[in-house]
Amino acid sequence: MAPMTSPSAGSSAGDVLRARYTGRLPSSLTDLHGPASGEVELPLLVAWSGLRAFDLGNPRLRMSLYRQVLGEGQRDDVIAYLNRDLLRAQWPILRNLVSRYVRDAWEGAFPNLFSGHSAAA
Repeated sequence: MAPMTSPSAGSSAGDVLRARYTGRLPSSLTDLHGPASGEVELPLLVAWSGLRAFDLGNPRLRMSLYRQVLGEGQRDDVIAYLNRDLLRAQWPILRNLVSRYVRDAWEGAFPNLFSGHSAAA
């Protein structure tokens, strides 16, 4: 995992975002203990607008949940709501749905995240 960095006063917006998302990463993908099936309801701090309940059996809703947690969740949320196997299976598509700062943080820390697996549809 990349070391946590603290942005300085002269940092660009991109540097600040990279540091923010890097600081939310788990130590290892094996730390991701989120559910692999069922219904998940996100807390208001993560899903503060729009849909909060997601059926993991629905591919679009599952992708929306992962996108929301990756973009808005803190480290504890990432660990609690993301499942390692589902993240790896969805990453080939999901990586194009999140910001480049989220993508760069995850792929920088976990280069084997995108290992050519096909996305779960």
